[in-house]
Amino acid sequence: MSPLKRIYHKDAYDTGLPVGSYWEAVTPAPERDPVCEGDIETDVAVIGAGFTGLSAALHLAQDFGFAPVVLDSAQVGWGASGRNAGFNCMGGGKISDAAYAKRWGEADLAEFYGAQVRATEVVAELIDAQGLDVDAQPRGEWLMAHRPQDYAHFREEAAFLERISGVRSEIIPPEALRDHGVNGAGFHGAMWSDVGFCLNPRKYVFGLADALRRAGGRIFGDSTVERIERLSDGRFALHTAQGRVVAEKLVLAGNGYNSENLPDWMAGRYTPVVSHIMVTEPMGDNVLADQGWRVNQMSCDTRKMLHYFRLLPDGRMLFGMRGTPNLGPRDRWRMPNAVRADFDAMFPAWRGVRTAYHWSGLICVARNLVPYVGPIGDWEGAFTAMAFHGNGVSMASYSGKVLAGMVAGRPYQEPLPDAMRAEPRRYPIAPMRRFGLPAAFKWYGWQDR
Repeated sequence: MSPLKRIYHKDAYDTGLPVGSYWEAVTPAPERDPVCEGDIETDVAVIGAGFTGLSAALHLAQDFGFAPVVLDSAQVGWGASGRNAGFNCMGGGKISDAAYAKRWGEADLAEFYGAQVRATEVVAELIDAQGLDVDAQPRGEWLMAHRPQDYAHFREEAAFLERISGVRSEIIPPEALRDHGVNGAGFHGAMWSDVGFCLNPRKYVFGLADALRRAGGRIFGDSTVERIERLSDGRFALHTAQGRVVAEKLVLAGNGYNSENLPDWMAGRYTPVVSHIMVTEPMGDNVLADQGWRVNQMSCDTRKMLHYFRLLPDGRMLFGMRGTPNLGPRDRWRMPNAVRADFDAMFPAWRGVRTAYHWSGLICVARNLVPYVGPIGDWEGAFTAMAFHGNGVSMASYSGKVLAGMVAGRPYQEPLPDAMRAEPRRYPIAPMRRFGLPAAFKWYGWQDR
């Protein structure tokens, strides 16, 4: 079998390397799934045991009576689903509203916003239906203006958000930030929106996996799918090192951890982008008060080179950002200092607070900056969802549900705009696309000035 083709340093995909995340420390894996061995037949095979794959498999099992088999190169939640910031928020695309409306129209833009709101609700519905304890924190999201001109647009943005999606927002002027418990250096006001909530992503992904097992689905870990074969009867044969799964239908749910040749259709249609997260040591009330921060809701700033942050239940601060075009040893050495420098600049009162954890992972970006949910080329019975642009908790869970309806041939009555149905185009000079990221980062940084 030819090896899987990936565009990052091999360390990014090495399941033997420790992730080193805060979530691992506070949420150990409850069990290990067995390795796929021998020949297995099933109605649906799912590649990827993260939010997308598990949501798809769970909905297929519970709503349509399928008995899915899920295969993962590592164990449940090893990839982005177990190492993200835990923001169940609106989002999923990086395209501007104006560019979206110009290409797909105002009505489709409204449907896209409807899908974003529904995505946060689908997560809540899964949590409630399965009785999951995910350390959910209070509802709402803060957007911090990093420039005066960004704050000046907040009222217009809030009115637009309520008109198009029904989500209400509150505008906080700069002088009132400390009173509201969201104080930081360089903040020029804030907008709080009444949507979504934070959670522990490891607890959530483990909860989905356990619910799937109870519903009759099977999960195999440490079982890399090395090749997908189309059989003469139209079924799919998924080959691993020690086994083979033959399935009538296929769901590919690797997102940023996809490969260029599984299948060849995937090549150049997505770009993994590295995101880094740090978590501080616990801070008491006095230390938090020094900075003037007390809210425990998800927060981010208005930069294109996004910073995102949240106060965790045990008094630690989580802080994340983009910034490196690879994940080799040099990047793992350099980025903790870069992330810490941005954290100290934003929260100067906490410069003496120790960094307890730092880790990284891959998000997924599409050329058109919109998620994709739909068929894999002309392969009848094969589907994928990807490119959630850093908003995987909500949009991956939602896309998994939508995929289940597609696989079953009984689509849910959920918003699915034309933009999300559009087959992702390949990047120009696709094999070199990672090497263009430093220039893109500099361009975004210049726009953020």
